[in-house]
Amino acid sequence: MDSVANLAAYEAKKQRLIASLQLQSDQSIRLVKDTSNLFRERKPIHGTGLNVRHFNQVISVDPEAGIVEVEGMTPYENLARECLKFGVMPTVVPQLKSITIGGAVTGIGIESSSFKYGLVHETVQEVDILLADGNTLTCTPGNEHRRLFFGFPNSYGTLGYALKLKINIVPVKPYVRLTHVRHHEAASYFADIENRCNQNIDFIDGTVFSPGEYYLTIGEFVDSAPYTSDYTFKNIYYRSIRERESDYLQVEDYIWRWDTDWFWCSQYIFAHNPIVRRLLGPKRLNSMTYTKIMRWNRKYNLAHNLDRLLGLHSEAVIQDVEIPLAHCPEFLKFYFNTIKFTPLWVCPIRPLDNNATFSLFPMDQNATYVNFGFWNVIKSRKKMGPGHFNRLVEQKVSELHGMKSLYSDAYYSAEEFWDIYNKDEYFYLKNRYDPLGKFKDLYAKCVLHE
Repeated sequence: MDSVANLAAYEAKKQRLIASLQLQSDQSIRLVKDTSNLFRERKPIHGTGLNVRHFNQVISVDPEAGIVEVEGMTPYENLARECLKFGVMPTVVPQLKSITIGGAVTGIGIESSSFKYGLVHETVQEVDILLADGNTLTCTPGNEHRRLFFGFPNSYGTLGYALKLKINIVPVKPYVRLTHVRHHEAASYFADIENRCNQNIDFIDGTVFSPGEYYLTIGEFVDSAPYTSDYTFKNIYYRSIRERESDYLQVEDYIWRWDTDWFWCSQYIFAHNPIVRRLLGPKRLNSMTYTKIMRWNRKYNLAHNLDRLLGLHSEAVIQDVEIPLAHCPEFLKFYFNTIKFTPLWVCPIRPLDNNATFSLFPMDQNATYVNFGFWNVIKSRKKMGPGHFNRLVEQKVSELHGMKSLYSDAYYSAEEFWDIYNKDEYFYLKNRYDPLGKFKDLYAKCVLHE
């Protein structure tokens, strides 16, 4: 890897992008890119947009320093592959290959190492941010732009775009040994999560199949394995959690264990059917395929129109929420009384640095949180108000002093939203770094879908 040449290529691309931005006269600026994992609707781009597709290269990997330098539109599939060549991986690798490093930082990225290393944005040492006026700033936790550094996560491109980042990496071993532990009660389940987070393990996440059927999956790096399982084609990973107490995966297969079936969401396009699975083939069984199908469905409203023909009213409830560990049994009780569909993904998080406060996604630095991921559609004969079930989730999360990720639909009033997402600090940053308002503000983008 020629890091000098890669860095020179990055600088050349950056200058071309700045020149392109300065030529655009549109008041609002939107990105043009190949991938997106947002599940909220956006108004179509008018004009040429800002083309950042080519900012997708890994510049350098430095195992001794524990740092990888990478361009912001690089998908994690490429980032992880380059790092593994050096026997390392990013400290937190989100679950889907199509997620980009820039998206995981300006949004909220999480995985089963987050109990140890925090959220993705907590693994960043430095980021180059493109502002609306064409200037770029290098932001670090200690330089003159530190308020932007700490305000950038959860800003979703409303303050600027990440062009290049330096993030932490850690050594890996060839294999990961998995242990699936079943619990029958929520109280013991979350007590075990707290206990395991204090142990010397490498990964922990969980899957809830029903009230009374809770699993923790503990992952540990190992040098050798008596066998390895393959969940990239015929076999489905999440089903194995119920079927076996232990398992072994190659490290790359562990990183992408959820991607083949988009957790379990591939079932909604019938990809759990063996015939459909064979027709798709291993190259199409991945999050990139499912995202394209989802966007195609949304564009033409196929599922929605079919439900209407059947006399059904439907509401997509696609959410990730972070709940303080002490309140998790109460959240699950609420969930099973209202939302109800399963499975749920469970992932503990501990904020990494007790001295760091990320202003747009504030978390108690002394607490352990649990992420709950739930993604499905609720259908009924009864018509409810717009966003009825999503609003119930938002209200409960706020009541329990949790946080909700903004990659999907949100229904907050402006007052509710800014009470949660730090209005004063956000508009300080907005007025300083985007005074002409060329980027939509966070509420307009994430709630009003502008």
